[in-house]
Amino acid sequence: MKFLHRYAFQIGLLTVFALTWGWAAWQPLHPDDWLLENYLVFIAVPVVLVSARAFRLSNVSYALITLFMCLHVIGSHYTYAEVPFGATLQQWVGAERNMYDRLVHFCFGLLLAYPVREVLIRLAGLRGFWAYFFPVDVTFALSSIYEIIEWQAADRVSPELGLAFLGSQGDIWDAQKDMLLAGIGAIIAMLIVLLANLWLNSRAWQEIRNSLRVPGDDRILGEVRIREWLRRRGRRGARRAADAEH
Repeated sequence: MKFLHRYAFQIGLLTVFALTWGWAAWQPLHPDDWLLENYLVFIAVPVVLVSARAFRLSNVSYALITLFMCLHVIGSHYTYAEVPFGATLQQWVGAERNMYDRLVHFCFGLLLAYPVREVLIRLAGLRGFWAYFFPVDVTFALSSIYEIIEWQAADRVSPELGLAFLGSQGDIWDAQKDMLLAGIGAIIAMLIVLLANLWLNSRAWQEIRNSLRVPGDDRILGEVRIREWLRRRGRRGARRAADAEH
């Protein structure tokens, strides 16, 4: 009972995702594409669950991750290019293509930039300006990595399955637009976090200013540090040689 009480929120999120995944796995429109799309699920969900034992994220981060994964598996049920809501969104914005794929890539940045920020703050010790900048940077990088994986996966299957998996719908700039939308989503997420911090944290501006100042104990790296290491190694070698003589 203590375990259930402590992890009640996370168990609720996992239940919501499991139900969504179960629905998406039942008679998907294109089973082969469903399997390709779900390799992300088969990797990401165990990583999130196992890492929670040693590095538990906030409830906010877990909720955002769950929402994104639910959006992803909905796309896997229909294929991204054929999700009904994407057609509705297409009519709303007057687009020439199903827009669900664009929506999910935008949500990749919007929903996952905050969990990335939490990890970077807690593990890398980022503060101030850098705690807003690098989540956007990392989200851009993750989006580009996914596009590369998507390209390689599509290149290794049949042309029909590859096109369904990519969801490019004839747009030669599809990957670039997807990455741009992920970046815009991440920027919006960090602006929301910034506004929340400015409202709730009276020291927010001071932290940002301090993070842009060069620390007093700052030292040049690169060739300077390499020379220091070489000198230390040389001194250690000389001491070992002297000890060997004695």
